Amino acid sequence: MRFKMHERSLFATLLRAPWWVSLLLAGVIALGSHLALSGMFRLFGIMMAVPIFVVSVIAFVKQMKLPGSARVAAVLGAVQAMAWKEFSAVIEAAFVRDGFAVKRLGTGAADFEIAQGISIALVSCKRWKAGNQGVAPLEELAALCKAREIKEAIYISATPLTEQAQAFAAAQSMRVINGMSLAQLLRDLPAKAAKLSGQ
Repeated sequence: MRFKMHERSLFATLLRAPWWVSLLLAGVIALGSHLALSGMFRLFGIMMAVPIFVVSVIAFVKQMKLPGSARVAAVLGAVQAMAWKEFSAVIEAAFVRDGFAVKRLGTGAADFEIAQGISIALVSCKRWKAGNQGVAPLEELAALCKAREIKEAIYISATPLTEQAQAFAAAQSMRVINGMSLAQLLRDLPAKAAKLSGQ
């Protein structure tokens, strides 16, 4: 069974924060332990900063790979200009590239079922360029997941979700891919788009 870090754990929160936040926290813990403690307690306190320092290094590496704002804007513009056939092919290819087995679905609530090992998720992306990303399609996706006893759901959009939809996704632990995360998923979009248009 694949280990999954709880989304609200300290380490998960620090991984999402700018890398320097973890580095600063590790420094505060180490310095505070050095100044406030003595003997073995001091060493123990300083050692507690090591995992947080490691998180800062991991966050730094991950964040250095993030696309810049120009790249994000280019990807969002490109996908909003695509027809469904092209966009769905690009999304499918991106998941396959990342090691998922992808199955297209004929349901309205989900477009793909993706699997990696024993982990299965339903993906909804047909409303990727809708101007209003409300809660209704997320509710439908959550209901389908419940009916099929699948715990993971992914909602993909090139446009922002409403506050209500964001709150619903968070409450359901639903992964939302848009903006920066969509640009990451489609990091090799130009090559794929050229290949698809040439077919």
